[in-house]
Formats: sequence, structure tokens, C-alpha cells
Amino acid sequence: QVQLVESGGGLVQPGGSLRLSCVASGRISVLDIMGWYRQAPGKQRELVATMSSNGITNYADSVKGRFTISGDNAKITVALQMNSLRPEDTAVYFCNMRGVVLGTAFSSWGQGTRITVSS
Repeated sequence: QVQLVESGGGLVQPGGSLRLSCVASGRISVLDIMGWYRQAPGKQRELVATMSSNGITNYADSVKGRFTISGDNAKITVALQMNSLRPEDTAVYFCNMRGVVLGTAFSSWGQGTRITVSS
């Protein structure tokens, strides 16, 4: 019922910046939380940052001070500004949204966008 599409991935040099965006489709009536997760080769998916509908944010320790999550509840979009990127940030990044659409609770994931941080 809800589809998410990420954009903004690519190759960036260490210390560089990148901005990810995610747009949702569907008649979402309630949006509880939006977030970004990532999965590096050989590792489990991990939380990067989340933002609740009331604006409360949460970040992984590894990205605090470097990444910033932002969202627009009206347009149902979520973005991730990534600065001072490091090689260990290399991963596939997924956006996630949870809420209610057409009276039914949902949790939807994007297909992922690849970030490679390398010189």
C-alpha cells in the first residue's frame, strides 16, 4: 500500500557530503516515525537515524554530529544529510516509515540506495 523511493546514493570521497531523500506514495493518514537504516557487506542492518512525527530524533552514535535527519509529515518525505563521510559509512541505505494507511498499520521499506565512500 505504501511505496518508498530513495534517491541520492553514489560514490563520494572521504570527508565529502551526500544527501539522501525518500518519498512515499499512498494515502497515509498517520505517520508515526521515519528513519534511515543501513547495511554494510557482512553486517546486519543497523539504525542510522529516526524522526518521530513530533520531531524527536535519534541517531546512532557513529553518525552523531555528522548526519542530520529531516522530514516533512505533510509531503511524507524524509531526508538524510550526510557530512564528513567516512569509508565505514559505506553501505546500502534504506528508508523506513511506519504509520497508518487506509485504517491499517504499516511499516514500509525502500529498495535501498548504495553509498560508497572511497578515495
